[in-house]
Formats: sequence, C-alpha cells, structure tokens
Amino acid sequence: MKKYIIRRNVPNIGKSPLEARPHMAEQSCIALDKLGTKIKWIESYVVENGSYCVYLAESIDIINKHAELSGFPADEIIEVKFVLEPSMRS
Repeated sequence: MKKYIIRRNVPNIGKSPLEARPHMAEQSCIALDKLGTKIKWIESYVVENGSYCVYLAESIDIINKHAELSGFPADEIIEVKFVLEPSMRS
C-alpha cells in the first residue's frame, strides 16, 4: 500500500469540544470497517479549519470512497514519495 496525506477542509473543526472527538473517530472507523484491508488510518492532525490525515491505501479511489462513507471530505490527496527524519542525518 502507498502512504497518502489527505487535506480535509472542515470549518471550525479545531474548536470541536473534547466530547465530540470520539464520535468523529468513530465515523472514520465505521467507514474503514466497511472497506476492509484496502485502507488503514494512521493518524490525523487537526487544525482550526480542517485536518491533515495520514493513511495507507491501495489507491486514491479507496480514499475517495472512505470520504464518501465517513462524511469527511478529501479535498486534496497527496501521495507520499518518501519520509525524512532526524535519524537520517549523516
């Protein structure tokens, strides 16, 4: 599977109350359960008006299907080409 970053525009999501957050995660997980092993949610970074989500997926099509099922938009889907990290320093 390939790694993708998904940008989701969701106005004011960063102001969501603490008690709403498990429900948001549940929406995504229900969609993932329906799609099987073709997609895996790694983590999401929530900002004031959206989120940046890291997924492993077989294709962009399956990410779009997840967006449709979960109700969360997939406004931009970017394939990760490689990862850089501090331990790679020479």
